[in-house]
Amino acid sequence: MLNRIRSLFTGDDGIEPGEDALQAAAAALMVEAARTDDTISEAERDRILSVVRRHFRLSEEEAQDLLSAAVFDTEDVSPYLRYVSVIMDRCPPGHRLWIIEMLWEVAYADGVLNDLESSLLRRIGGLLHISDVERGEARKRVLARLGLPDDAGLPV
Repeated sequence: MLNRIRSLFTGDDGIEPGEDALQAAAAALMVEAARTDDTISEAERDRILSVVRRHFRLSEEEAQDLLSAAVFDTEDVSPYLRYVSVIMDRCPPGHRLWIIEMLWEVAYADGVLNDLESSLLRRIGGLLHISDVERGEARKRVLARLGLPDDAGLPV
């Protein structure tokens, strides 16, 4: 399983990317969001696992494998543009907002939104052609789902 998922990141399986590639790209973006402060906390790791299990209907083992592959693939450089490209190709415009919601969940996993996380979400939102208004509404939905106040983690 892990080799199959790793092949999604490296593109060496000879298979046209599809749903699995979309899952891999989304997981990699969540790892990038978690790693903005140079570390992935246990809360962020748990949130990524929870989000990918819920959104992609994965087993615990599949979610762990997906996260491991995403962490491995994103260790050296920040290749998020490659993942955005996969999402743009594989995810219809009306469904890209859920990627942003997943990223907000990871950004708020520790209850705090830092400037780097906020900046990354703004850049990725722009690359996915998600307006600031839509991104803000997605943020509010996530805050409500997590039971956090509307002003949680906002920079002062």
